[in-house]
Amino acid sequence: MTQNTLPDNPFARIPDLPAFDRMQPEQAEPALRALLDEATAAVARLEQTHLPTWDGLVDPLARACEPLFDAWGILSHLLAVMNSDGWRQAHNALQPAIVTFSLQVSQSPIVYHSLLALRDADRAHPTLTGPRRRILASMIRSAEQAGVGLEGEARTRFNAIQQELAGLFTAFSNTLLDAVKTYTLWVSDPRDAAGWPASLLSAAAEAARQAGKPEATATDGPWRITLDDATAAPFLKHCRNRALREELCRASATKASSGALDNSSRVERILSLRREMAGLLGYATYAELSLSRKMAPSVADVDRFSASLADAAREPARREQAELLAFAREHGFIEAALSPWDVPFWAEREREARFDYSEEELRAYFPFPRVLDGLFELAERLFGVRIEAADGAASVWHPDVRFFRVRDADGTPLANFYLDPYCRPATKRGGAWMDAFHTRDRRPDGSLQLPLAVLVCNQTPPGEGRPPLMRFDEVNTLFHEFGHALQHMLTGVEDAGASGINNIEWDAVEVASQFMENWCHDRATLRGLSRHIETDAQLPDDLFLKLEAARNYRAASNLLRQLFFGVTDMDLHARYPQPKWPDANAVKCDAASRLLPQPLLPEDRLLCGFAHLFAGGYAAGYYGYKWSEVLSADAFAAFEEAGLDQEAAVRATGRRYRATILALGGGTPPEDVFEAFRGRAPSVDALLRHAGLKPPRSC
Repeated sequence: MTQNTLPDNPFARIPDLPAFDRMQPEQAEPALRALLDEATAAVARLEQTHLPTWDGLVDPLARACEPLFDAWGILSHLLAVMNSDGWRQAHNALQPAIVTFSLQVSQSPIVYHSLLALRDADRAHPTLTGPRRRILASMIRSAEQAGVGLEGEARTRFNAIQQELAGLFTAFSNTLLDAVKTYTLWVSDPRDAAGWPASLLSAAAEAARQAGKPEATATDGPWRITLDDATAAPFLKHCRNRALREELCRASATKASSGALDNSSRVERILSLRREMAGLLGYATYAELSLSRKMAPSVADVDRFSASLADAAREPARREQAELLAFAREHGFIEAALSPWDVPFWAEREREARFDYSEEELRAYFPFPRVLDGLFELAERLFGVRIEAADGAASVWHPDVRFFRVRDADGTPLANFYLDPYCRPATKRGGAWMDAFHTRDRRPDGSLQLPLAVLVCNQTPPGEGRPPLMRFDEVNTLFHEFGHALQHMLTGVEDAGASGINNIEWDAVEVASQFMENWCHDRATLRGLSRHIETDAQLPDDLFLKLEAARNYRAASNLLRQLFFGVTDMDLHARYPQPKWPDANAVKCDAASRLLPQPLLPEDRLLCGFAHLFAGGYAAGYYGYKWSEVLSADAFAAFEEAGLDQEAAVRATGRRYRATILALGGGTPPEDVFEAFRGRAPSVDALLRHAGLKPPRSC
């Protein structure tokens, strides 16, 4: 057995809390290859000895694969957060074998026909629970979409496509990370740093020191600006030197699109392979294949949904753009039109003038430790859970990582999670995400495996002698990822295949996360998680009112940008190629011309950095952010209707939300989950109201 032959290898058998402090890249391959041999043998035995029942097939199959997939998940996590040549080599060496094993299991005709027999038996004489019935249906569909029905050359080609796609996704992600970490804009003249907030000065000086400039200070420089959001976003908002903003903006628009770090060919190849794969499975387009696993019934439904929101936003966005240009001209801007590097700068100036507060003024109220405490207090208030710091109780992969335990109100352990908060541009993938290491699962011996989650953010790290202060958008991001984690950790389902976030349709998976963002605009919540770094005062009412007045600043433009991403995605996967689109970039340009009030740069290569589509799970599914937001806004409206200042009503509504949207997870269809909470089908009205927009007739 692996645990005997590799007794000291931390990958050999992942315990409840992985031994991250002992994991090294060279340990991964021998452990996973041994686990692969075990899993292959276990599945082969099961094919010969199983009974077509839940306990005779479904559960033993999951147990046979679990040790291997646990270890592979940890390796993939370490590649994302501690990227290095060693982790890349280990991942690349193992990935083909992992893909081959997964296909062998999914394409097993013995297993597939036994699953069909179990489904038919349950239909004739129902014995399965609702969650198990959903898991079974998902397993059958997954087998069919993994090519179980293909034979001969078709199956050989399908499997080759899967191998190539897996390698392309990894290469896309690694190339994007390399493009971000290798770019630097150096600023040496203090005059060019005039007007920068203290947080940007500090972060840029720290980035310079990490790049070999030990003399760098926040006051005197030199300052290093990277493509990472922690410095790039505030730089574009606050740098008065227009030429420097232009340089960074062009670099961001063209990242991972030239030289040795070019994802252009990968984009085209991924799209081509997806089309071919869908065709082998009998689907007209990859979008049809993707939507067969989602809430949205069809491409046409997604198109209508996107068009209805665009209709509501298009005219307000035009007004926003005209108002911004007029403001800029009033303050000395002399160009005929705003360029992409002008918009964030002048939008920040207009927002400061219109609402009378600065981003840095607001940031002083959000020290990271206090925000965390306030977030956990909100979880206790709404859902009756306690979250306790347990640093030191689990090993971690980086000194910045925190560890927490989650308990029910009566002290019952519910879950554990890690939090990796700060950006590390050289080794950590950009963006923010939640991942699951363990899922709530009732074991054959009756024991209960508790969920183990990880929250990964890329917020601004602490500066020189300053505590970590959060931008307000970083607060929103933390709440968003914590919403994902809550749905995973507070699940009531005890079958791993539908527990937590597992088996939730992808266009509903953002509901719990986007729901939590709404609480960043609740007065009591925001005051509770704020403490001024110098005075210890809570966010004052006048600043809260200014923040709320600014909530919908440029909301229509922001909505159209999100719709642009979703429409581009659907065009690429439902309608490309066409004669009018010579390449994938032309698809993006066409969508931009139809939706964006601000033209893209001619050299823009957005797709080369669009990891959601080409290195993640959002292909033909990016619309799901807005689809989910309809449900999440309507869910929050239930608290508004109960009265946000009515504590008993808020707590009661929160417990109902926990018992439905958080607890039912992937064991119940998402439309049924929502109706169980809300008592009716969702409405788009709350989303548009929160954005300050009026529903068009098509809504």
